[in-house]
Amino acid sequence: MKKLIFTLVILLSCLSAKYAAAQVTVGVGLNIGSQPDWGPVGYNNAAYYYMPDIGAYYDVNAHMYIYNENNVWVHRGYLPPRYRNYNLYGGYKAVINDRDPWMHDNDYRTRYAGYRGRHDQAMIRDSRDARYANHWRGVRENERANHLNARVHNENVRNRDENQRAANLNRRARAENQRNRRQNQRARQEGKDRHQ
Repeated sequence: MKKLIFTLVILLSCLSAKYAAAQVTVGVGLNIGSQPDWGPVGYNNAAYYYMPDIGAYYDVNAHMYIYNENNVWVHRGYLPPRYRNYNLYGGYKAVINDRDPWMHDNDYRTRYAGYRGRHDQAMIRDSRDARYANHWRGVRENERANHLNARVHNENVRNRDENQRAANLNRRARAENQRNRRQNQRARQEGKDRHQ
């Protein structure tokens, strides 16, 4: 019984230590390390980026793109194929620290309309600022993985489309075979009727 109580005390103390560490991390309010290389320089904390050139958002902490697809805001680890020509390192990014900014998209679209086409913003990748000296190394790997995921996703979409086309062709072929069978049955029946 003493061992069980001792184990529970240790477990609870570990959990409370992790909870306290999480509280300290949230209290500091810096997320320089989690910002992507293509993020703008000069911000200690950025919750979201708004990209006026494509009307999409980026959730810095979740490493997810948020864009409108069929009138629904989706969260993905990649940008859709329609934005394949967009250069993340070249386009302007507005830092937004409001909650769920896409829910107020019209406001941000209007506010940052004049920034479309601007390419003069300094990026973290090119910064010599000491704050970015130890920039989170996993960002590059994460971006590569996201790029590969986007490629795989696009390939899956193409394969699904090809499979759908093949299924449609098979359905048409089956329907054509059924029509031919019916015609052959009718022809046989007419032949029998003539011989009788």
